[in-house]
Amino acid sequence: MDHTAAWRPCAPSAIEWPVRRLPIGRPCADPLESRRESWAIGYKDRGIRLPGKLSNVPKSQVVKLCLAQDPEADALLSENPLSLVIAMVLDQQVPLEWAFRAPVELSRRLGAPLDANTLAVMDPEKLTGVFAAKPSLHRYPASMAKRVQALTVEVADNYGGDATKVWKDAETGKELLNRVKALPGFGEQKARIFTALLGKQFDVRPDGWVDACAPYGEAGSFRSVADITDEASLLKVREYKKSMKAAAKSTT
Repeated sequence: MDHTAAWRPCAPSAIEWPVRRLPIGRPCADPLESRRESWAIGYKDRGIRLPGKLSNVPKSQVVKLCLAQDPEADALLSENPLSLVIAMVLDQQVPLEWAFRAPVELSRRLGAPLDANTLAVMDPEKLTGVFAAKPSLHRYPASMAKRVQALTVEVADNYGGDATKVWKDAETGKELLNRVKALPGFGEQKARIFTALLGKQFDVRPDGWVDACAPYGEAGSFRSVADITDEASLLKVREYKKSMKAAAKSTT
């Protein structure tokens, strides 16, 4: 079976999932209010419980992520830490919004909230089929389904199924980076970016975290998803990446 057939190189807004774009520069709505209300309707209709919120994080620290640029998808990312980690794994070789909208669509297709213990023991062929169903959740659905399942096995076996345990007890930035880097699907650069995201947007800041995730922890920068808080900052991150690619080409 050709699992790449469903991929179409298109703008994120052309994806056939339910998408609600926000005006440029407009801050995201509160996921615990309007977003959560609209998102919950479909789940309640099917008798499905909502995913747990970011456990072990005080209410005042629950942030309003704007990575997917879609209210429903960003609400899930803000409340369910496993969804955020999965999105980070998927964030390669596809538009950024596509990767960060994938967890909510995966949850829809499974008919249940994303849970590490459940995904870890799921039939691999079934999970691949879920990823490959049109529109596919990734450009390479088979390989990414395998990678996501390996991630959930790691979270289930070593962190009791709770993704927040990957970072909540880390005493130093180096320890935090090494924990993230040990997760399937996280190389050196992606681990640094996620460590920066945790520090900048979730206030997970053990001693030395800025140096550990350098250069992505730099305040006021627009290098990665760690710096995206609305559509305007997303455009700045895109411009930065374009300039880096242009600079790399000029030296070859």
